[in-house]
Amino acid sequence: MTSSTPRRPHHRRRFARRLVPGLAAASLVGGVLAVTPTTAEAWNSVPTTGGDSWGVHDAANPGLDTGSVRNTVGNAATAGGALQGYGGIRMKVDRGTSRLNGILLRGFGLTYDGYQSFTSTQGVDVDGVVVRRELVVPTGSSYGRFFDTFTNTTHAPVTFDVAFGGQLGYDTGENQSEISRTGSGDQSITSADGWASWFTPVRTTAGNPSQNGPSATVFGTPGYAASLKRMGNFLLDPFTQALPTSGDAANFPGFVNTLTVAPGATASVLHYVVTGLPEGRAVLGSTRAAGSEVATVENTATTLTAAPVTTGLSTAELCSVTNFTPASLGLGSSDCTRRPTSELVDTPVGSTAAATPTTTSPYDVVGKTLTQLVADLRSGRTTSQQIMRAYLDRIAAYDRGPGGLNSVITVAPDAMAQAKAADAARAAGDTRPLLGIPVMAKDIIDTLDMPTTGGSRVFDGYRPKSDAFQVDLMRKAGAIIMGKANLAEFANDGHASPNGYGAVWNAFDPSRSPIGSSGGSAVAVASSFTAAAWGTQTGDSLWGPSGAASLYSLRGTDGMQSSGGTMPLTLIQDYVGWIGQSIEDLALLLDVTAKDNPADVLDDVANGKRPTDWSATLKADALRGKVIGVPATAFDDPFQTTTVSNALRAKFDVFRQAGATIKTIPDFTDVPARGNYGNTGYEGWLQWLEAHPDAPYSRPEQITNNPLRVPYQYPGPYTGDGTGMTDQQQRDFEAYRALYRSNLAGWMDSNGVDAVLYPTELSEIHLNDTVQPSFGRKDPQSSASGVPTVIFPAGATVNGNPVGFQLQGKAFQDAELMGFAYAFDKIAQGRILPTKVTPRLAYDADAVPAVVTPLTPTPSSKRLTVVSSRALAKISRKGKAKVALSVGCASASDPCVGRVVVTVKGRAFSAPVTVGAGGLKTVTVTLSRKASKALRRGKAGKPAKAVKAKVTFVGLLGTTSTTTPVTVTVRARR
Repeated sequence: MTSSTPRRPHHRRRFARRLVPGLAAASLVGGVLAVTPTTAEAWNSVPTTGGDSWGVHDAANPGLDTGSVRNTVGNAATAGGALQGYGGIRMKVDRGTSRLNGILLRGFGLTYDGYQSFTSTQGVDVDGVVVRRELVVPTGSSYGRFFDTFTNTTHAPVTFDVAFGGQLGYDTGENQSEISRTGSGDQSITSADGWASWFTPVRTTAGNPSQNGPSATVFGTPGYAASLKRMGNFLLDPFTQALPTSGDAANFPGFVNTLTVAPGATASVLHYVVTGLPEGRAVLGSTRAAGSEVATVENTATTLTAAPVTTGLSTAELCSVTNFTPASLGLGSSDCTRRPTSELVDTPVGSTAAATPTTTSPYDVVGKTLTQLVADLRSGRTTSQQIMRAYLDRIAAYDRGPGGLNSVITVAPDAMAQAKAADAARAAGDTRPLLGIPVMAKDIIDTLDMPTTGGSRVFDGYRPKSDAFQVDLMRKAGAIIMGKANLAEFANDGHASPNGYGAVWNAFDPSRSPIGSSGGSAVAVASSFTAAAWGTQTGDSLWGPSGAASLYSLRGTDGMQSSGGTMPLTLIQDYVGWIGQSIEDLALLLDVTAKDNPADVLDDVANGKRPTDWSATLKADALRGKVIGVPATAFDDPFQTTTVSNALRAKFDVFRQAGATIKTIPDFTDVPARGNYGNTGYEGWLQWLEAHPDAPYSRPEQITNNPLRVPYQYPGPYTGDGTGMTDQQQRDFEAYRALYRSNLAGWMDSNGVDAVLYPTELSEIHLNDTVQPSFGRKDPQSSASGVPTVIFPAGATVNGNPVGFQLQGKAFQDAELMGFAYAFDKIAQGRILPTKVTPRLAYDADAVPAVVTPLTPTPSSKRLTVVSSRALAKISRKGKAKVALSVGCASASDPCVGRVVVTVKGRAFSAPVTVGAGGLKTVTVTLSRKASKALRRGKAGKPAKAVKAKVTFVGLLGTTSTTTPVTVTVRARR
């Protein structure tokens, strides 16, 4: 169906007005391309043998920029490949103080050449050691070469540990990886081995085929002490925790080396990672024999260990390698004598370090609840300007730059002016309940004064014409909407928060996922960047991020809060709720925002049933005499870990201390049969477009199937029929959810319980560069049915990471559940703060406040690139020189089209170029006779002169390439 196809009339509309087509924009063309793309323009993948490919986290959308491999096997969006977030590095500097010290490093500006290489365009500074990465996946091979350099820019020797590794599986039966063998033939990894291989055996099938692709890591010369110091747990801490031999953490090998680098010197580590295809199931059209891919991988690892492929590395670079012997790299005894580090090639100029500025606010906001802020404002202890300044300074310090959490997409440009106006209003007698309190909105919620992007390049710069319903209520109550929180693009990921503005990172461990989709909202609140933030939930997007950030939330009964003015995911099931710092905070916020929206028919189900005073149930004895049901398997981790569940079970006693009884009950099984309710997501966008006639699109598929999306969220070209839901299907879906709620009430009554207890996360959360699933997950029934759940923290694991509970109840039991959580919290005091990651800032009254710049969209990866920094020119004695350039196309699937421009001696010459996706092509550019003379000049018997030429690209529509101009040395060829 085209964008001009008329809508059939609907009567059960969220909003009254009909669809007014906006500016049709079926595709947006950026960079140097003139073609209409058919696949996502980012997150580059590079092909390997057998039809496999590696999806590499470079600087392109969604911008994790770790250099690790997110997945293999045909760009699978979830697990199944040999690598599942592998090839990252951490480093630990002795007595280091950098915030990057110990975490998964990122921010290298890694750029794909469209052929086989990913190279740093900037270094990352960790306590004076500048780190750079290069990944080369040779054409026609099944391995990648990781070359990581460490340059000491200080005036004293620096000793540090480096860990290379990541994730190879997860512990759900056949997805659990095991060591196949090592270079020594056993399953114990030591420096004597040189390589180690992993597979995921299907133990119930003859030959134990590998369910997912096998892999091997080549880590050094066998028997060379410097090749490996130890194996560590790359998930938790490879520098202090050994790699387990079983369990989920065994899927995270970390190869640890110790380096000592002299002042001004550079050392490096070299690793090769080999991958194969699955044996235990059909992939890419065929099933492979048990053991065949494992054997191929191990044979390749053996070959690379004996003869490392070093093509493209200079002698100086090879001399810097610490984990292979010089002889194994083909170096002679004198090759490395006085070899200057300046001979290292492709070294980016400059580096970035994680700075920690001071704050110009005397008021400490760290851990201050919204309730405390209100009290301090009313008492005159602080001002709204001091609160706002403190938040803005913390965002500038911890949310931006290397190691930044990326939780806030933008802040209101007049945030301080709004705070000043609030202070003036208070002085004049204004008593509105939330006057001058800064909060944030998840960036799928409309704000009149800031863009609403959905976390997607699809809506970059789009600003709606009005506020969302709840936003309007908050402004009327005096609150300041200080910014927009980052998220998983279009709220479409419950395991992480990748998006077009840079993925969000965990508040407590900035190597891990923050969970999704409301990751930015939870991280911003936990890190004391704002007092509270709206999130949304369709699956786990309130309880998941809140649990990961030690926070509080309420997924209310259907209709309790209006979702009007919010980008949809699943019509009727979407819920817009708060993420806050205490149960009292939630009550204050719900007093303002849990109101009927006259323009929203979907919230009418709650009319007459909303509490008028949400704090009335918050009593210390609210749990006395209550029975809390624990479903039989609710606390059994799908990853089969017990660290989190043990911490949570230990907190059952808190309920007992509060006067409640804990009762084990059967799991809920009475799920109603689901009918055909149409396309709930498509209908949601149809209704959103109807309410947003100013939007730059007129059809849902122009949004959901836009190639500007995060690549592993992009579903491909639209193949639907252009219909959403009929009026009857909407009513039937609502009736289905009402029946589901009724069945849940019957289950609770038959088991004699007042509420049902569920966990938030059930395992340690996986690293942020991984695939789904990123944590052990057992969903309660709240999202699927529309019953309420209150989410609240319950302390931490032995590893210091947050754990949390959910209490689920019957329809419209919302306020009572909050009372239960309040009573628990008064005893448990379960919230913890991430002060190790985002500590308090030192106060400096004379400092210049830092400016918080909005996050910019991550770059498109579809571009023409220069593959070689050297070129040959064919010239005649009197004619023009013809320069042969090696040009690549950095694109996953679509060709790159444009013109290559060569500038010599200030004069520009160009030629058209078309290169296939991931391909390589020689393009000839003809110079003028005058420019050619420089190449012909050469003294008798000597080669012609070399000329420096600057190479750029221009699109067919005149757009300028985002690729940095490349200087190429051109020599004449006789």
